[in-house]
Amino acid sequence: MIEIKNLCKSFGNKQVLNNINIQFEHGKVYGIVGENGAGKTTLFRCIAGLEDFEGEIQATKTPLKNHLGLLFTDPFFFPKLTGKEYIQLLCNAREIDLGDIEARNVFDLPLNQYASTYSTGMKKKLAITAILLQENDYFILDEPFNGVDIQSNIIITEIIQKLKELEKVVLISSHIFSTLSATCDEIHLLKDGQIIRSVEKPEFDMLENEMKEIVMENRIDRLGLK
Repeated sequence: MIEIKNLCKSFGNKQVLNNINIQFEHGKVYGIVGENGAGKTTLFRCIAGLEDFEGEIQATKTPLKNHLGLLFTDPFFFPKLTGKEYIQLLCNAREIDLGDIEARNVFDLPLNQYASTYSTGMKKKLAITAILLQENDYFILDEPFNGVDIQSNIIITEIIQKLKELEKVVLISSHIFSTLSATCDEIHLLKDGQIIRSVEKPEFDMLENEMKEIVMENRIDRLGLK
């Protein structure tokens, strides 16, 4: 479990997160949605211990960062490091014996090639593979489906379902609502640094329609398309 109490985060005079209170339980998948700048990535970075903040973040296993797999929207890779070496590096940090890495290469990545030469989608798949093989208990996946081919999206969806079966805590951010509907147990809407709506599966369609109305307003009409 991860429990967040009165979480606040500011950058200078700009408050990015404002009094976040939420609990994430084992064996559930949570979607975090909101417009760009709503505070999703900052929330994830606070949970991962990458940002200072006010308030409390508690977890069943501590320190949380030692049991957390964090997928960034744009993963960074050192030059002259192969895909295999990248996976080995992350797993060494957890003292995990990988065994045959090639046998666990579910995305069929060219692991002997420099990771910095990978395409955007390949980099994301490599980063996902590495945090999975770390045997973490908590996962934060920031835009895991973005830039990835449709076959890999299917695999990632099944991986998330498997993590749920294994009683992991999974947090996902995505701009593709259909992927959240297919994977999440709850979806939380973040706006101006606050969680303004939390819904479970029966209300997903209602939330999607509400979000469309908020976003669209009369924007299309304003284009004056002819």
